Amino acid sequence: MNKDFIVPNEWSIIVDHFDKADVTASESIFSLGNGSMGQRANYEEKYSGDSLQGSYIGGIYYPDKTRVGWWKNGYPEYFAKVLNAPNWIGINVKINGEVLDLNTCEATSFYQELNMKEGWMARTFTAVLPNTNQIKVASKRFLSLRYNEVGAIKYSVTPLNFEGQISLSPYIDAGIVNQDANYDEFFWKVLDCVISQNNAAITSKTLKTNFYVCTAMATSLTLDDTLLSLKQITINKTKKVKLKYTQDVKQNQTLTLYKYASYVQSMNHKKEDLLKVATSNLQKAGDIGFDTLLAYQKEDWAAIWETADITIEGDVKAQQAIRFNIFQLNQTYLGEDARLNIGPKGFTGEKYGGSTYWDTEAYCIPFYMATKDKHVAKNLLLYRYNHLEKAIENAEKLGFTNGAALYPMVTMNGEECHNEWEITFEEIHRNGAMIYGIYNYVNYTGDYEYIPKFGLEVMIAVSRFWHQRATFSKEKNKYVILGVTGPNEYENNVNNNFYTNYLAQWCINFTIENIEKLKADYPKDLDRVLTKANLSTNELEQMHEVAQNIHLPYSKDYEVFLQQDSFLDKEIVPTSFLPKSQRPINQTWSWDRILRSCYIKQADVLQGIYLFENNFDTESITKHFDFYEPLTVHESSLSPCIHAILAAKINRIDKAYEMYLRTARLDLDDYNNEVSEGCHITSMAGTWMTIVQGFGGMRTFNNSLSFNPQIPSQWQSYSFTINYRDCVLKVYKSHTECVFTNESDAPITIEVAGEKLEVLPNALIKI
Repeated sequence: MNKDFIVPNEWSIIVDHFDKADVTASESIFSLGNGSMGQRANYEEKYSGDSLQGSYIGGIYYPDKTRVGWWKNGYPEYFAKVLNAPNWIGINVKINGEVLDLNTCEATSFYQELNMKEGWMARTFTAVLPNTNQIKVASKRFLSLRYNEVGAIKYSVTPLNFEGQISLSPYIDAGIVNQDANYDEFFWKVLDCVISQNNAAITSKTLKTNFYVCTAMATSLTLDDTLLSLKQITINKTKKVKLKYTQDVKQNQTLTLYKYASYVQSMNHKKEDLLKVATSNLQKAGDIGFDTLLAYQKEDWAAIWETADITIEGDVKAQQAIRFNIFQLNQTYLGEDARLNIGPKGFTGEKYGGSTYWDTEAYCIPFYMATKDKHVAKNLLLYRYNHLEKAIENAEKLGFTNGAALYPMVTMNGEECHNEWEITFEEIHRNGAMIYGIYNYVNYTGDYEYIPKFGLEVMIAVSRFWHQRATFSKEKNKYVILGVTGPNEYENNVNNNFYTNYLAQWCINFTIENIEKLKADYPKDLDRVLTKANLSTNELEQMHEVAQNIHLPYSKDYEVFLQQDSFLDKEIVPTSFLPKSQRPINQTWSWDRILRSCYIKQADVLQGIYLFENNFDTESITKHFDFYEPLTVHESSLSPCIHAILAAKINRIDKAYEMYLRTARLDLDDYNNEVSEGCHITSMAGTWMTIVQGFGGMRTFNNSLSFNPQIPSQWQSYSFTINYRDCVLKVYKSHTECVFTNESDAPITIEVAGEKLEVLPNALIKI
């Protein structure tokens, strides 16, 4: 991929030329979604070059049988794959019998735009076909926010140097396969196909999981805006249905196809009603019309941007990047369905199975809490609460007892479905993120009632896991946690990973602290939870003993906590000595060499300091940053944002800016040479954190909202809006002033650089 192929623009992602080498990357970057479904930006017409066809429906998955070389006890039986759903965007185009295919014809001009302000994607191009016919093509499509089972396409073809026949053949292809299938299986069974004039529908069900989906389309055509009534030729194959229309077109006349489609699935409707509901959706879409549906789309995205937007003046690439990240986060998850969650690739690709990781609790919840109503973040927590029994089962499979819970590394339904041993069995730090998510939510929203109603059950089960996972070391006279992998996956099977041990200690202490609080404030809820969990005073005392005496590896010489016990046994050589030809090391080095090196995918210690910054003074943070940042290769998408936030904390604004661009333009500039596989959705939340928590210095420790705004020299100003405890506050920072505007009807107290200020309703304060 040409890393400079994206044209800088404040509100749009634009490509202004056609290059076959950029197609799969564009398919990821220009992806569309509406929280319920999504699709890669595949071309509507045939494209015979390299492509990853992808359409996805939230919650629909397949349990692909695990594929490993050596089976280990405790492995999950399957890896959950988000299914590549029936493709409805396809439109075959023939010009005087010649197939339109940008892989075989010459594109003399090309323009593709993802308009993030209004929520649509469009292409225009002119092409010379092998038969010398020249055509102009214009397409625009979107997935409706208001009608989240509906998508729409407007596709126009204009002959430029000829007159003749143009055939447009919209189709539904239910024969799409997952490229990441472990055994090349087809995951769907086609049940029925129904065809009528200008309409078609295919009903399928997933094998094993038995999700039923109806994929339906409706079409209409115009010639220079005059509605046509054309003879329809139906081509019906086992897994594909096509409606073919042919029209004689004069030079410079425009033939336009409007295509409306709908995914309707059995998570939301009775399976026997799917066709009826899909037909109704298409009838409504057709009655409303493409232009009005698009107007609704613009209105709905405008409402999202009111609280989600971040403005940056003076740096177009930085502005484009943050809006791209915010846009993709909203396309992936809107928070109205507690059964859904945020996959690391969202609706942009198949890698990682599209399932839920610990990224949601550690990175995504802050974004959704601050830019939406608190119920959105609460639904993310309820997703985990509703899977508590599965988490207990996951722990039981590994030998844990008495209601201890181990939340999965990867899941669709609460059951662990990841099967790399060093991650499945060892990356247990994910358990701590579940509790940190609860703490972060309650601390930010003030909704403490979540803990007695739901949270404490999870907290007790996770604390039980940490209690049982710890071992007492006579040599150290401390409790140790052995054989783990931290967030830094370039160290496997290590002992006493700092981040893991610190989280375990904090989780137990946080659980005990809240049990004490509930004794006074929520005694009935506490009795209910303790009875249900069968938690005894003796067990609680044992947990406390572990937390008070857990081992945290520390170097007196460097005055820093260590990644893990044996980290200083490695040769410590900064990344500045690595030749560029060897970066990224995960694509050039053997795994053996990586594991023996000091190089860090993402710094576990700095991750812990970020989460619990209020427990570390600035001098200590600086020492840790200066020790670990030079050793970090940032080959995890989750790494640069943490470094940016801490760099801003210790007043390293240039480094913070460097790390901001690294995280914000990770996909747009394809830093890790992998964007063709899909975008890094969950790390995009870290981009938002970099501005709000990094440059803006927003903190919510100790039930207080505080700021310490700073600004990079490359920017003229920036602004962001947050919803804190139902108060909407806009923060503006330039090189000469900082303005806090209260856009709510109640006053809010904030702390700025250590000084407490009250911002009155619908008023502002300038500093």
